[in-house]
Amino acid sequence: CGNSPSAVHCKPLVTGSELFLVVAQLFGGSSIQRWDAASDRFVKLQDLDPQRTRKPNDVETFRIDGQWFFVIADSSKAGSTSLYQLDTNGFYWQQALHAWHRDTDVEFVELDGKSRLIVSSSSQPPVLYQWQRAQRRFSRQGDVGRTSDVQQVKHFKADKENFLCLGRYIGDSLVLRWEGQRFVELQALPSRGSMVLQPFAVGQRVYMALGSDFSFSHVYLWDGERKRFVKFQELAVQAPRAFQYVPAADVQLLLAPSFKANSVVYRHVVVDLSL
Repeated sequence: CGNSPSAVHCKPLVTGSELFLVVAQLFGGSSIQRWDAASDRFVKLQDLDPQRTRKPNDVETFRIDGQWFFVIADSSKAGSTSLYQLDTNGFYWQQALHAWHRDTDVEFVELDGKSRLIVSSSSQPPVLYQWQRAQRRFSRQGDVGRTSDVQQVKHFKADKENFLCLGRYIGDSLVLRWEGQRFVELQALPSRGSMVLQPFAVGQRVYMALGSDFSFSHVYLWDGERKRFVKFQELAVQAPRAFQYVPAADVQLLLAPSFKANSVVYRHVVVDLSL
């Protein structure tokens, strides 16, 4: 992320022939970088207003009606999660979301053909927003569940249904299902000490990696008939801060950066038990 010693998130965004990088950092101000082919490096395009983005925690990029946006979750008590839109000359602030709630994560998802954002925070349950095409802004639709202190929000699809995972550091993480107008809780998973979770699909199989700072991390396998995750495997990675699934040619990898020890790369292996 260039000269960004306090960067907490770097999110690439490809628009046609241009490559941008949203650099969110705690000190020195967040910024937009643009790839310069002539110098073979990223150069700063613009700074983001430090009064709007005080303590960034997550960046999400997405596209609605052909237009590119990104949103930064702000975890400051005095901050506000902010939506930016790409215009001809750069990115412009579009809307403030969910002010003064110490937001931890944001997830973009298409539900029933409508664009939505889910914003989690330390102080209250996650909030669901829906894009209003006429006003070109998101409007609040209500809370997601009743659980506060959610660290991460991730969605996945299985059997043509939409599901949501809410990761928590204290208490149980939750799996919810979209039922038309709201998410309904399906399952609670013990997750004390978890800072990260990540659902991912390998072929027809859906997994979820759930990290832990205090014990083994776990991989769960989705049971489509029971509509729940079942414990599949333990991972010996200390204090993971992300899980990234990478399908590369003929191998499928799971990257697990560690906060306390060596980062680990896992390979998905199919074992034939019939022999």
